[in-house]
Amino acid sequence: MPSSAKTESLHCGSLFPSGFPCVTYIPRVIETGQKLAEFLPKLHAATWVAVDTEADSLHAYPEKVCLIQISTVAGDVLVDPLAGFSLDPLLDALAGHELIMHGADYDLRLLCKHHEFIPGAIFDTMLAARLLGLRQFGLSHLVEKHLGVKLEKGPQKANWALRPLTERMARYARNDTHYLKSLADSFKSELNSKGRLAWHQEYCARLIADSTRNRQPDMDSVWRLKGSHQLSRPALAVLRELWRWREAEAIAANKPPFFVMSHEALVGISEASCVNLKSIEPFLPKHLSERRRSGLTKAIEQGLRFPADHHPKPLCFTSRHPSEGERRRFIELQKLRDARAAELGIDATLIASRATLSDLAYDWDKHQLDLMNWQRDLLKPVSHPRT
Repeated sequence: MPSSAKTESLHCGSLFPSGFPCVTYIPRVIETGQKLAEFLPKLHAATWVAVDTEADSLHAYPEKVCLIQISTVAGDVLVDPLAGFSLDPLLDALAGHELIMHGADYDLRLLCKHHEFIPGAIFDTMLAARLLGLRQFGLSHLVEKHLGVKLEKGPQKANWALRPLTERMARYARNDTHYLKSLADSFKSELNSKGRLAWHQEYCARLIADSTRNRQPDMDSVWRLKGSHQLSRPALAVLRELWRWREAEAIAANKPPFFVMSHEALVGISEASCVNLKSIEPFLPKHLSERRRSGLTKAIEQGLRFPADHHPKPLCFTSRHPSEGERRRFIELQKLRDARAAELGIDATLIASRATLSDLAYDWDKHQLDLMNWQRDLLKPVSHPRT
């Protein structure tokens, strides 16, 4: 830990080496349309905007956006999406800025799914750190290393839907965006000097596209839990019905599915129920209500009633045996990727994963289109004919 690093406290009045004051105030919470209207001119005029979100995925089902943290040159605010006012003016204003974010993929998925918001551009400080070769890129580590500020770990697992927010929760939420601009400035300068700023911009654009793509769940696989590949087809039919029962229970209770029943229990019950219903007892939670026991039993009976031709089929994964030429091209690509990564001092998987290398070795012309321009340029010198 740098000797200059200091832990924020309620009574600290000194300056950190980065020039940051030891900010300990409770940020303003915007929970009415009027307060939002007062804030919007500052947001529209802002020369930079940092954004983060908090959700309640550990406490509710389905999860929802519970807090939107925003930092600008004018200060930090917390916007309360649960307060019942329209967020459209806020989202419209955010869309006009490049948003500074850290590890943006989850936040982008949340904002797109629940509020149909897709930013035009972002600067992801976590991605910037990785492209600069940093191996530890969590926000707390970066803030301490680069700005000399030791952040409280805080209530990461808190229930962010609870109101009012505690002072500790509010300060923790504010920290998620308060320091991003300084980090972004430092990283942007370094990326530019290393000739990697365009890489970062392309990666951020890809991140937005990938995180906001509308993906419909595959209803033939979403219920196939860990361990289900070992089940018989009749047991799979039971598992499918149990999964549907648990989903309905989780939504009704507004609790994540694992609070209703674990994956392991569902798989065990599915297998045991094909012997007899008494065999399921060891897998049941100790304090299962009569209502839930009744619903679970009905789900099992429904699964057992399906005729054999309506039983789910095990998923078949066909593996292709690579040719000798394909193996050779994979090794060449891997050596080139690793050499480039070593020269650049970055994680080799940023250039291409093993799965991507396998695809490229099989058919370069087809799969090179999946690469970003800078990745393709780094891998180009290998000969790619399929022989």
